[in-house]
Order: sequence, then structure tokens, then C-alpha cells
Amino acid sequence: MIIATAMISGFKKEISEKIFGFWGHISITDINTNQAYETEPINKDQIFYPNLKEVGQIEYMANPDLLGFEVGGVPVEKLSKGGIRHIQVYALKPGIIQTNEAIEGIILKGVDKDFDWEFMQKFLKQGELLFTGDTLSKNRPIIISQQTANRLKVKVGDKFIIVFIQDNNQIKRRFQVKGVYKTGLEEYDKRIAIVDIEVIQQLLGWEEDQVGGFEIFLDDITDLPIFREYIYYEVLPNRLVGESIRRKFPAIFDWLEFQNINERIIIVLMILVSIINMITALLILIIERTNMIGILKAVGGSDWTIRKIFLYQAAYIIGLGLLWGNIIGLGICWLEDRFHFVTLTEENYYLSYAPIDFNFWTIFLLNAGTILITLIFLIIPTYLVTKISPIKAIRFN
Repeated sequence: MIIATAMISGFKKEISEKIFGFWGHISITDINTNQAYETEPINKDQIFYPNLKEVGQIEYMANPDLLGFEVGGVPVEKLSKGGIRHIQVYALKPGIIQTNEAIEGIILKGVDKDFDWEFMQKFLKQGELLFTGDTLSKNRPIIISQQTANRLKVKVGDKFIIVFIQDNNQIKRRFQVKGVYKTGLEEYDKRIAIVDIEVIQQLLGWEEDQVGGFEIFLDDITDLPIFREYIYYEVLPNRLVGESIRRKFPAIFDWLEFQNINERIIIVLMILVSIINMITALLILIIERTNMIGILKAVGGSDWTIRKIFLYQAAYIIGLGLLWGNIIGLGICWLEDRFHFVTLTEENYYLSYAPIDFNFWTIFLLNAGTILITLIFLIIPTYLVTKISPIKAIRFN
């Protein structure tokens, strides 16, 4: 159970962080922006930019919680776990790459000097990062994915043409590969390339202070619904709308949430196995101690007193099993977290290894829940003690 929950939690966390690295937790765009990457320009000089990144913990009303889980009751005032970590501008423009080898559709994401390169640095495989804000050269540096580079058969330093459609006219621009990245998210890798936002502004005929939108990054992902409401109602003017990444790309997050079903099935099956095993073990203990039960009843021992003896013994056996289970489970998780010996097919799972994410409350509840549920079910077989006759038990062999 520990291994299953740690791996599923780690898997969801890693995939989510990759997606957030591309698009941020919350995206601010013009209210007329559609899903075809045709964005309406927004003035960069907004009252919230860049001051929004200074927002720390905020107060909100929600139901009280117990052991990290929300329970019903009168809403109480709470504080968010973190604040807003970063805000940056961006602009998008789709195009078609033309080389001597192939033709490839691409979406250029223009970034400015406020772009947080920490995410991209982890996945950069070749070349260098894009340093924006400098005077653009005629070659226009670009960062493409490993997948795109392989299909186009280009490498760092190579040049190619991208064709854009603007006002029913074809516009051709030459770009030079400055870096190659690979995140493992095939849907994003095959269509996203990074360029200076000035390139997008020139193509779209925008001014220097016009951008496609703003991306907001939070300190803690669990605060996403809280800050989405806060930004939408308290920060944004009427012409702008804030949208969480979960609502922007619901399919992949629904898929991640589906992994919770696998986790629940594994936990339920393991608890059922533990209950069956412990009931069997307890019945054997009762049969083996039939003489002792008869003697205790003969000297005045009550049924419940004798039943508690077997429940205490069962609790000892469960506790010993939990001890070794925690040592082995946490040990395997630590080894996997350090050495990544469980490998995955990145094309299918978006990751090259099974990630691990430890959560204290999850491990605590697994242990407490297992021993509590198992002991409750063990009360049933101890009822056999009440059916044992002292005379027949003493003679039992």
C-alpha cells in the first residue's frame, strides 16, 4: 500500500509539474481569446504586473478539515498554504516548419526576459537557453523539442524556415536552433517551440507593450482553486479572464485523477487480504488455546476478558507486520527515489522512471486504518470463545 500510494502520488505530481512548467498554474488572457491559439493582444502595463508575485498567503472561507481531509460543518476562515511565486508574459503563434527533409506544424511560444528558465533548464538536452531582451539577430534563435529535431533531422546550429499565415498572406521567417529540450510529454514536445516574444510581436503587428497573456505560478498546487477565484474576482479588470490549467486541459487531468481508482483498488484488496489472513490466524490461535480457554472459564474468567486476550495478541501480530511492512515499503520507495531502478516507457507514461512522493498523513492513515479496520473484523471470530464449554475445553486435545 505504501509503495502504491507513493508511486501514484509521485506520478501525478511529476506529470502535473511538467504541464505547469509549460503553461503555469493560472493563465490570464483577453476575454475573446479562443482555443485555436489566436490570442487577442493585452497591454503589458497592468496594475497587477509584476506586483502580483508579491502576494503571499491569502485568507478564504472553507469547511473545517480533519487530518488533512475536509469535513462538513460551518465554514471557517483559513490561510492558503503559499502565495504567488512568479508571473510572466507570453504570446503564441502557430506556423509550419519547412526543411529539406520534412514539413512540421509548430506553435511558437514567445517569452520575455521575465521568463523563468528553471523549468526548461532541467529538460535541456543540447545547446543553450534562450536569452531574451537582447537585439534579435537575423537568424532568430529558437529552442525546439528533441522529437521535433529528430523528425526534421536538424541539430543545434542548423537553420530552417517557418511559414506563418497572417491576414491571408504567407510570411516566411528563418530561425536557427539554439537549444533542444525533451520533457517526455509527447503532446507538448511535438508542437511547442520557444522564441523571443519580439518575434511574435513583429509577426502579429503588435506594439512592444502588447502580449498574448500572463502565466501565474503558485507556491503550492493545492491552492489553485483558491487563487483562481481570488485573481478572477479581486485582481482582474473586466476585459481579462483567469483560467486554471486544469480547466484549460481537462482531459489529461481527468486521466491523472483516474489513477486514484487504481490506488483505491490496491488498498482495498490489500486490506481484504490482511483481514482474511488475520481471521485465519486468530481462529488457529483459538483452537490451539482451547484448553487454556476452558481453564480460564473454570476459574471465573468472563467471555469478554478472554476475547480481549486474543485481540491483544492479534494486535501484536498486526503491529509486528506493520513494522516490517513500513520498513520494507519505505525502504523500497527510498531506493527507487534515489536510484530509479523501476523504468518506464517514456512514450507511454511521459516519464522514464517511476517517481516517488512521500506524504506523512497518507502513511499514517494507511497504518492507523489498517490496524483499526482489521481489529474490528477480528471481533467476529473471537465470538467463538463464548461457544466453548469449560468442561469440553479442558478435555480437548
